[in-house]
Amino acid sequence: MAQVGQPRDAEELHDMLNEAEERKQLWQKHFKSAKMDRKSNAEAIRNITALRGVIKTLRWTLNMADKNGIQISHPLD
Repeated sequence: MAQVGQPRDAEELHDMLNEAEERKQLWQKHFKSAKMDRKSNAEAIRNITALRGVIKTLRWTLNMADKNGIQISHPLD
């Protein structure tokens, strides 16, 4: 783990990316698996959307390409 003010290494970022992708899959599975009330549905959608942003940012930080080999665009675009 990086100390405050120190950049994180690529291995730690890759670990975070893997965890974010796993969490997104769990939320998607939860969303598709059961009938939910409006509040639970909103929570699932919110978490899936947030994790998409996290994943894009981590991939951009790691200078990765998407599944088509295209470099990840800036996360704020």
